[in-house]
Amino acid sequence: MRFLIITGMSGAGKTQVMHFLEDIGYYCIDNMPPIFISTFAKACYADEHLQNVAIVTDIRSGGMFDDIEAELDALRMEDFPFEVLYLEASDRVLIKRYKETRRSHPLSSEGRIADGIEKEREKLSGLRQRADHIIDTSNLLTRQLKKLVTDLYGEGEENYFSVELLSFGFKYGTPADADLMFDVRFLPNPFYIENLKGHTGLEAAVRDYVMEFPQSLIFLDKLYDMISTLIPYYIDEGKTRLVIAIGCTGGHHRSVTIAEALGKQLAQNGTKVTVTHKDIER
Repeated sequence: MRFLIITGMSGAGKTQVMHFLEDIGYYCIDNMPPIFISTFAKACYADEHLQNVAIVTDIRSGGMFDDIEAELDALRMEDFPFEVLYLEASDRVLIKRYKETRRSHPLSSEGRIADGIEKEREKLSGLRQRADHIIDTSNLLTRQLKKLVTDLYGEGEENYFSVELLSFGFKYGTPADADLMFDVRFLPNPFYIENLKGHTGLEAAVRDYVMEFPQSLIFLDKLYDMISTLIPYYIDEGKTRLVIAIGCTGGHHRSVTIAEALGKQLAQNGTKVTVTHKDIER
């Protein structure tokens, strides 16, 4: 198990990093007072179901944060492996971020933000020297920071990317969470074939009927080419999940057939895929 302690300057992106880690399977806790770290670490290592854990601890703990280095020493004495990630940014960037969010610095609630930042840097100087990794977020885009974090603490961002294919019926409304949406109502409709009407695209008879038409094969081929081309770009932009909605009139026949066929092709190419049929039971 990896036990990661995230700390550093207020406004440097600790909460954002915690969200990235949650996306790749870490169990995360924000704003943990240092006094509880060793007790929590023991509980985590005793739980066989926990794989990776990350906690954020910083000066929001007030006077309790003064004990952070002693707590780290106690962890090492008890042979609990852990890593420290320290986040920082330039004074100019931190001040800009605080002004944009209109929040006060934890050490300057009644004074200038710059004074609070200076006090915090001094207070954290010893902890910074003990960090395993230091990330300066001053000039990093969100996707760049995410890639750094997943490269350091994950197995590579592409391993956490997944595609959800969602078939639906336009007569019931379009899915609100779709990133991409395709309309397959141009394909021949099995609904008008008496012995297929009551069946779905999960059954061979309907599937064979839909896919016997050239336009179905052409569409599926071009759709697969487009999606497989786009996936690396979505990963580069920091997405971990892509929802692709495929709709026909009722969500029983054509959309189900195409979603299932596309899912098989993507899975054969190594993409993590789930296929859901939103309206198939309606």
